[in-house]
Amino acid sequence: MKLGIPAEGDLRGHLFVSSGLGGMSGAQPKAAEIAGAAAIIAEVDASRIETRRSQGWVQEVTDDIEEAFRLAEKAMDEKKPISIAYHGNIVDLLEYAVKHNKKIELLSDQTSCHAVYEGGYCPVGVSFEERTRLLHDDQEKFNELVNKSLHRHYDAIKALVADGTYFFDYGNAFMKSVYDSGVQEISKNGIDDKDGFIWPSYVEDIMGPMLFDFGYGPFRWVCLSGKHEDLVKTDRAAMDCIDVNRRGQDRDNYNWIRDAEKNALVVGTQARILYQDAMGRLNIALKFNDMVRKGEVGPIMLGRDHHDVSGTDSPFRETSNIKDGSNVMADMAIQCFAGNCARGMSLVALHNGGGVGIGKSINGGFGMVLDGSDRADEILKKAMLWDVMGGVARRSWARNENAMSTVCEWNDSHADEGLMITEPFIANDDYIKNLINKG
Repeated sequence: MKLGIPAEGDLRGHLFVSSGLGGMSGAQPKAAEIAGAAAIIAEVDASRIETRRSQGWVQEVTDDIEEAFRLAEKAMDEKKPISIAYHGNIVDLLEYAVKHNKKIELLSDQTSCHAVYEGGYCPVGVSFEERTRLLHDDQEKFNELVNKSLHRHYDAIKALVADGTYFFDYGNAFMKSVYDSGVQEISKNGIDDKDGFIWPSYVEDIMGPMLFDFGYGPFRWVCLSGKHEDLVKTDRAAMDCIDVNRRGQDRDNYNWIRDAEKNALVVGTQARILYQDAMGRLNIALKFNDMVRKGEVGPIMLGRDHHDVSGTDSPFRETSNIKDGSNVMADMAIQCFAGNCARGMSLVALHNGGGVGIGKSINGGFGMVLDGSDRADEILKKAMLWDVMGGVARRSWARNENAMSTVCEWNDSHADEGLMITEPFIANDDYIKNLINKG
């Protein structure tokens, strides 16, 4: 979408750079490799790098910036995917790229900036071990170094963007941290952070309009038997439920599940995650429950990430592409939570934080045990659709084009069931302005 690559293409020959190989960020090199890209991911903690290498989620490791770029450029020339862990600071890596005119097409950041002064962000010029000592012995000095590093980090990104790099904030509070460190020019309105920042979060620019507005989000399941063969069976069942010709998103998600075994995605429990819309999730869930009923697999626990269509209110991430002013409100997540309680989900949670930090998001999550019962079927039919379409409705009321079309299609296909969503009507801006001027 940003690089002019056709829908059936991939990222072979293109460079992606980011930072962080921890709990969530560790998926970056694996994702880049699956997409065909050459990826350089900076990480200051050697133990994190070793974990990802031992899992097979990163191919090459180096502490030499020049070698990292050489490996990436060779893979790009050969149109081969490669994932490279650079053991060092992302600021050093980006400043090297600026100085030596290295072309970075895609750039992001997944340092733990939701806890920027608690060790989530390691200042440039400080080793990981020294960072740990400063946290314990001299918090004031550490905070000062973090602020200076964030300024340099911002300057490097600014220079790269001016040279054609597409930078997107992952939603880890990186740009908010830069702003809080004293860089006011990163503010979109030049005054405060209420209108966001000069570069988009990936929800604002990509995930929101291309996935969340349609109802696609991270649907999860865990095979409680612990048997890998059960996971393989559920993969096949999920694939059978996906119409690859409906939308490009469906084709991508089908390919994701199709290649899951090859990509060796399981590192713990026998679990899978798959982006699906409301009806896609319901159809897969009902299929799984039927498989449990027939004894084909053991019990299954359904869930989803809080980073989803309806379950989270977070103005710098999940609701960042909602532009009607309600992005700072927490009503959607709470209503999603309460509705799931009322409809009988097995486990429902409402909590603060999650990725962007305490006080910056409210999350309503759920878990649903599939035991093969008719009762589970009935709960799924009521709750799964509520869990997704409430968020699509909210996005439609904010006048998001894809959400509006999704609601229109939904109403056309569910009119006989009485499951109708109120649609917005767009006012004529010129008419409104004329009325105001007359007043």
